[in-house]
Parts: sequence; C-alpha cells; structure tokens
Amino acid sequence: MIGTRPFSQALDRLKRHGLRPTRQRLALVKLLFDRGDRHLTADQLHAEAAAAGVRVSLATVYNTLNQFTAAGLLREVVVEAGRSYFDTNTSEHHHAMVEPTGELFDIPAGDVRLSALPPLPPGTKLRRVDVILRVVKSQDPAS
Repeated sequence: MIGTRPFSQALDRLKRHGLRPTRQRLALVKLLFDRGDRHLTADQLHAEAAAAGVRVSLATVYNTLNQFTAAGLLREVVVEAGRSYFDTNTSEHHHAMVEPTGELFDIPAGDVRLSALPPLPPGTKLRRVDVILRVVKSQDPAS
C-alpha cells in the first residue's frame, strides 16, 4: 500500500492482541505474517530472522512465539513430543503432516467429521479438537 509505513501492519497486529510493540516483536511479526498463512518452527523463524538481518536469540524467538500464542496471534501445533509448529492461521482447521519432512498443510475444519468423542474427565469441557493426518509421499505420481 502506498504511503504505509513498513511496520504499520505489524504494529497494528500487536496492538490488537494487547502486546507491547518492541523492536524484536515488530520484526518477528513482520517475518511471520508478510507471506500469508504458514507453519514455522522456532528454529525456522530464527533462521529467517538471521537471514533478514534481525538480531535475536533463539531463546527470545521461543519466548516471543509463546507470548504470541498466548495472546491468540498464533496457534501452536504439537506434532510430537518436543516438536511444535506455530501456525499463523488461527481459524478452526486441522492439519496433514508429510512424513518424514514434517511439512504441514491446512485441512478445513468441515472436511473432517467426527462421529463420536469419548466421555471427558469430570470437571472438564471440550475446548477444541485438533486432528493431524500423518501422510507420506506416494511413489505413484498419479495417486
């Protein structure tokens, strides 16, 4: 957009989610959201920041991603113990993960149908259902 400051959208996004716009947060929000919906690990974002000349430690990237998730700016997708992706698409949806590459793809929420859920533990309520389909590349290019 002509006449828009380079960080104005990042600044607006942080303010809408009640986050203080520090230099590092602004830079990370810009890296996260300027290329549309996507899934990134902390290591991937840290590498992108370094390539863009943003000086930020890996610990700060992790802390910032967790703060963004708590504020509702991102959604964490835990694919296995110790392996999480951060999703810029916070709408209700599911995922397919290509093994062994770990690449994630969004699946619209309406494309997954659950016919029944088990009883929940006493004193709890359902917040969300996350489905991750684990897929492998087919050897047959026609399929």
